[in-house]
Amino acid sequence: MKRGLLVLIVMVHTSCVFAQYVINIVLNVPATRQETIFIAGNFNGWNPSAEGFQLQQNNTGKYFLQIKNQAAGNYEFKFTRGSWNKVECSKSGGDVGNHSVQLFSDTTVEYTIEGWKDDFTSAATKHSASSHVKIIDTAFAIPQLNRTRRIWVYLPEGYEQSKKHYPVLYLQDGQNVFDAATSFAGEWGVDEIMDSLIKIGDRECIVVAIDNGGEKRMNEYLPYDFEAKENGITRQTLIAEGDAYLDFLVKNLKVYIDKNFRTAKAKETTYVAGSSMGGLISFYALMKYPDVFGGAGVFSPSFWIVPQINDSLQKVVSKINSKIFFYAGELEGETMVSDMNSIADAVGLHSYSIIYKIVDPEGKHNEPTWRKWFAEFYQWMMMDGYDGKIKTE
Repeated sequence: MKRGLLVLIVMVHTSCVFAQYVINIVLNVPATRQETIFIAGNFNGWNPSAEGFQLQQNNTGKYFLQIKNQAAGNYEFKFTRGSWNKVECSKSGGDVGNHSVQLFSDTTVEYTIEGWKDDFTSAATKHSASSHVKIIDTAFAIPQLNRTRRIWVYLPEGYEQSKKHYPVLYLQDGQNVFDAATSFAGEWGVDEIMDSLIKIGDRECIVVAIDNGGEKRMNEYLPYDFEAKENGITRQTLIAEGDAYLDFLVKNLKVYIDKNFRTAKAKETTYVAGSSMGGLISFYALMKYPDVFGGAGVFSPSFWIVPQINDSLQKVVSKINSKIFFYAGELEGETMVSDMNSIADAVGLHSYSIIYKIVDPEGKHNEPTWRKWFAEFYQWMMMDGYDGKIKTE
């Protein structure tokens, strides 16, 4: 039995709650957009079109939904019209934070939609991507899925004048990585963070961001088929496309990046990261391609949606030898922290991987939180060697 180094754990605690409660959702919607509306939150994997979570309209024009059998705890969610490109927003088109409910009894909450993201053009939102960010292609081919995708690249300052070869970080949900005008839930601000870190002497890196597939996001980030059930009855089956997506990432996109940019191609200088479902597929990338990726940022991973990953991990864990940054917030759902701990501990115990694990007592499931922890992830991942602790102010 091998054991990895556990670098950091911050304030982890769990509680067992057995009572089950009901959340009654009431929603007021602008008359211009009265159509199919869903709720996506930490109780359904943030699926923007999950069956069983569609709101119904009553004779007063309001929408409503009753979510049963929920344990006590904190629940976060947003409303969509079936995809993250059609998520709720402010009346001016700006991003809004997650709604939050502390559930300790049967609860009724009422909300009002101010606007929908797709009613506002990109021109209405100021672009925030730095001059170091370029779009490689708006329709990069994904032959494994017969689709195309927008691909972004961040080249550190001085790239054009230097002859150096750079590490590469591949990030999921590219819409939210660099630019407020393209984000559906706020941006991570990775370009600004990178610029700042590089100026104070941190290691430079090329960052490649891959847009998600919109309505196909769940499928592309799923390692295994998923059945959404209600009262024991299957309401929706999502076909996993995670293997095909990772084949594209490794066999097509990485090949293109290595050919067209000065990259350090070794496993030790190739990283992958993402949040939520993007965190799940980033961890699965280590399982599927342990010889390609030398590190991963696994932010708020949706492990609960794929319980079979535990059995699959046992078969391949000894092959994983990477640096892995795990992050979860205690306000993200009943099992987020425990699911993450289970996977992280299994990798730490049965592989030579190096684990950096953080649990944030105030952490929520949103872009501002992941932006908050990105610098710490990046600094630790890029450190020479594996020893030491860091803290980003």
